[in-house]
Amino acid sequence: MKKISQIPVINPRAAGIDISDTEMMVAYPINQSQLEIKAFGCYTVDLHSIASCLKGNGVTSVAMESTGVYWVALFLLLQEYGFEVILVNARHVKNVTGRKDDESDAEWIQKLHSCGLLQPSFQPDNITRTLRSLVRHRKNLVRTSCTYLNRMQKALELMNIKLHTIISDIDGKTGLLIIEAILAGERNPEVLADMRDKRIKASREDIIKSLEGHWTVEHLFELDQCYQLYCMHRKMIEQCDREIEKQLIVQIASKDEGIIPEIPKTRRKVSSKNKIPFNLTEYLRRILGVDMTEVYGLGELSVLTIMSEVGTDMSKWKTEHHFTSWLGLAPNTKKSGGKVISSKIMKKKHHAGQAFRIAANSLYHNKGPLGDYYRRIKSKAGAGKAVVATARKLAIIYYKMVTNKEAFNPNALLEYQQKYKEKKINQLKKKIALLEAA
Repeated sequence: MKKISQIPVINPRAAGIDISDTEMMVAYPINQSQLEIKAFGCYTVDLHSIASCLKGNGVTSVAMESTGVYWVALFLLLQEYGFEVILVNARHVKNVTGRKDDESDAEWIQKLHSCGLLQPSFQPDNITRTLRSLVRHRKNLVRTSCTYLNRMQKALELMNIKLHTIISDIDGKTGLLIIEAILAGERNPEVLADMRDKRIKASREDIIKSLEGHWTVEHLFELDQCYQLYCMHRKMIEQCDREIEKQLIVQIASKDEGIIPEIPKTRRKVSSKNKIPFNLTEYLRRILGVDMTEVYGLGELSVLTIMSEVGTDMSKWKTEHHFTSWLGLAPNTKKSGGKVISSKIMKKKHHAGQAFRIAANSLYHNKGPLGDYYRRIKSKAGAGKAVVATARKLAIIYYKMVTNKEAFNPNALLEYQQKYKEKKINQLKKKIALLEAA
């Protein structure tokens, strides 16, 4: 007969914190047999009080549950105080039945952490965290500027100004010149048509027809305000780009022992207004050690988004399979009685995973092996699963390239493509032989 074994205590000086927007419940040991549970406020002075209290009681490691963004300030402050801080997924800290209040939550987190039963969530280093905030902010600015651009187009359409049917982008040189003239009081379609760029393919007569509208005060007012907000957001995007470049320089300098690099300016003309204006490819190559933009589907902004989310240290994931699972690009297989009962992809709002999905979706018309793979999976399982499967392949390529510092080698993909073709040919030959024998 075996004795019932108790779970050993691995972290005797561990604390657990349950976080909300108004109160912090902290559970910490005051000796080997007693646990103190104390409530603190949510202001900065209260956060310092938490750190001082834990220091005074000899706590060395702290676990907290990820709740919205309320944990961020306390997490960073405790790190500054020298604590080992781990953030855990709320799903991994499910409480037992009948114990659902903040006090017992903090006690439960402390107990699990002291026994070493909590798996810490990934957290980037401070430099990567700063870059991540800037990249996410830029993405929001671009999205908001597009919203005001759409409202400008709607205001023009309500006045029956069909400018968008003549030029592809109303935020181009010709479109903005005409909008500025309209807001300045010009209503003559012939005068407005003369502002077109010589590269516009539409005839002058068609442009004049598109600019004959029914002018209304309320829609002109809406157009004016949306135009001002659009211009303001474009300036903010330019400022954000400069901050991102500064942070990229900091990243390179941190790797090169404080040496500030000289990055050659890009010679290419920026085709899209949402592209980064400086030589982003070279910055990324120096930081990652490889040129990730050589991979099919991965552009500058995609690589920047991924790097700002995952950092440059890929050793935080044991293998590429752990990496793809963390990204939400691997099946969440559930087994019962030796049978697979579910293998659905977990729904995660993951910026890096979304970047891989967008890159995979762009491969539909690609003539390379990844494009063939995408189309093959799409024909079998549909577009959604094809995007996830191809995104997973891109994530594996990214992981291996950054980990091994090896340049992109399309030959391996071409070999896989050739083997698949040979396999299909052999299968078809066998089918033909069976049909001939029938």
